Amino acid sequence: MTRQAGCELCELAMPVAWRGEKFAVIVVDDAAYPGFCRVIWREHVREMSDLAAADRLLLNDAVYELELAVREVMAPLKVNVASLGNVVPHLHWHVIPRYADDAHFPAPVWAAASRQTDEAVLAVRRALLPALADAIVRRFEQFQ
Repeated sequence: MTRQAGCELCELAMPVAWRGEKFAVIVVDDAAYPGFCRVIWREHVREMSDLAAADRLLLNDAVYELELAVREVMAPLKVNVASLGNVVPHLHWHVIPRYADDAHFPAPVWAAASRQTDEAVLAVRRALLPALADAIVRRFEQFQ
């Protein structure tokens, strides 16, 4: 497996909710966006088009399953799915639960905030994170 020294996603130096041979799933530690997750391809590639067809399908299935887990537990109004890689050029997908009261809605989470989400609402959403981790493990057992 190709890894690049100094790449934070190759090193996976963060808590991992699920880890397989080809990809891993993390729940991002983002106080403003509880339930923000990433699917990270473990080999250092930049783009989906760098993957073999079977790996591309596997990664798509993983993003799909993660979206289902986020919807099941977090009950968002919308789920944003994005692959940017402009800052860390390592293939990964963001899966982000969105709510009408979140700080950026309806704009992307990377835009300027238009409000601040009530802390009590965020606390309720943060309390769901253990259930989200369980849902991720349950849904990703099929990838073992």
